[in-house]
Amino acid sequence: MSELPHIRVQDLSYRYDPEATPALLNVNLDIPRGQFVAVLGHNGSGKSTLAKLLNGLFQPTSGSVLVSGMDTNDDDKIWDIRRTAGMVFQNPDNQLVATQVYDDVAFGLENIGVPTEEMPSRIEEALKLTGMSELKDRAPHLLSGGQKQRVAIAGILAMQPEALILDEATAMLDPQGRKEVLQTVLRLNREHGITVVWITHFMEEAAAAERVLVMDHGAVVMDGAPKEIFSQVDKLRSLKLDVPPMTGLAHLMIKKGIKIDPHVLTVDDLVREVKRLCPSCLKD
Repeated sequence: MSELPHIRVQDLSYRYDPEATPALLNVNLDIPRGQFVAVLGHNGSGKSTLAKLLNGLFQPTSGSVLVSGMDTNDDDKIWDIRRTAGMVFQNPDNQLVATQVYDDVAFGLENIGVPTEEMPSRIEEALKLTGMSELKDRAPHLLSGGQKQRVAIAGILAMQPEALILDEATAMLDPQGRKEVLQTVLRLNREHGITVVWITHFMEEAAAAERVLVMDHGAVVMDGAPKEIFSQVDKLRSLKLDVPPMTGLAHLMIKKGIKIDPHVLTVDDLVREVKRLCPSCLKD
């Protein structure tokens, strides 16, 4: 028998107010264990609402969310769900509470009652996984934005989650900070099998995912591999979204009659296509 999805969303709807238009309406979604899923959508599409429902911060107006088989509607399971699916928010300053990085990572463990003797090994491992071991004695307010967000991720990792839900976790970071955080999470997914739900408005980040979901008006309107999703340039733009820069360039070339692969995502993809079309145009 096949393994149940790590996260299962069934007929999920959510209203912030009984009289308001639903923020989510009849969403159905299965996320296998170990998958890296990027979620895209314009402001108000429902992607951040979905993130909070996956973590049990919100409870469904109707329908259900199951995380490792636990129902977020079950009040007795909420803390287990939040340990299983750790949440990382947009502003790292809102998640840092201590005066040292090491103590900040310890904070979550204290909250969930981890025995004191277990804490050091968990903290050291989380700091190692996020590349923050050398800064464990540093004051969080002295760190860069990317480093702060990696500390926030370390605090979640110390609780040994099976999944990470990141709600626009790179939105407030500079390009280097965004790169650091994305590379950290990609490594955790690939090397440790952690399921990732990555909510973003940066197309190049979504291009690194295994699967892309596009939301609009509270519904999932596109679902597929990045190359499949981003090749539909006109549809994405009709949804007020853009595409990775190289995909956009390839789309322009196609419109000019150049027979290039529409599934280009990266600079390497484009270089490969140019070499194929004109072997003498580019030399190693």
